[in-house]
Amino acid sequence: MKAVIVGCGRVGAALADELSRAGWQVLILDTTSAAFDRLPATYSGTALRGDGTDEDTLRRAGAADADLFFAGTEGDNRNVMVAQLAQEALGARRVVAKINDPVRAEAYAHLGIATLCRTNLMAAAVLEYMGQAPGDRPGMHAPEAGHAHHTDVAVPSGAAPSHGAGSSHGAGSATPTPEA
Repeated sequence: MKAVIVGCGRVGAALADELSRAGWQVLILDTTSAAFDRLPATYSGTALRGDGTDEDTLRRAGAADADLFFAGTEGDNRNVMVAQLAQEALGARRVVAKINDPVRAEAYAHLGIATLCRTNLMAAAVLEYMGQAPGDRPGMHAPEAGHAHHTDVAVPSGAAPSHGAGSSHGAGSATPTPEA
């Protein structure tokens, strides 16, 4: 199994170490060499200084067709950009983006990107520690299946707009169907 991790912070380094010890082929990238000091001496994967948002860098490093691609930098926007690159250009089988903002985490899952929201995870952990139910905000958002971009939706012929002439915003009654 092959894993690519962008961002060698605490989460990225811990994940790289665990996967490496489990026998995975692991490639971890970060923009600073000092970040790799977080990796233990027993780490057997590859550590590469480079920009994880650059498709050419990722391809040259062998990141295409990863079984797992984890975007774990400190920036939500950067992680989403890296996750989209992994899904759309590199053919990664499973992609996860670390997102701090719970609203963004849920929104990106609606757009087809699996997200790990550490804000929700930590809040749930504290509540559980205090003996309370963790609430209904998930720490991991699975990507929604069947999400269609507006260019991928066709309205059946004869269907009338539901919110004013020509409006495509809001909750309409017409059911979109995939183009053939």
